[in-house]
Amino acid sequence: DSSGDPSQQEAKQREAEIRNTILAQVLDQAARARLSNLALVKPDKAKAVENYLIQMARFGQLAGKVSEQGLIEILEKVSQQTEKKTTVKFNRRKVLDSDEEDDY
Repeated sequence: DSSGDPSQQEAKQREAEIRNTILAQVLDQAARARLSNLALVKPDKAKAVENYLIQMARFGQLAGKVSEQGLIEILEKVSQQTEKKTTVKFNRRKVLDSDEEDDY
């Protein structure tokens, strides 16, 4: 990443500043702290929540600052949407049993 074009690095830095500015406007202090803690543990989930919040802010769907409880509800929504369902499938192999009479 550090060997990239300086203009690309500037663009990424500007984008990060814009994201942080928008998030600072839509989240209260406790919610920001929770989101930053989440980013340390699960950066991909935190990014998804940030994208969701920024999209809501751009479309005017947020009425005031989001509290910590509101952020928890958004986290639950995002978790449900991105939840991976694990299924286990057993493939039983049919083994010829030499004890059976009708083999021949």
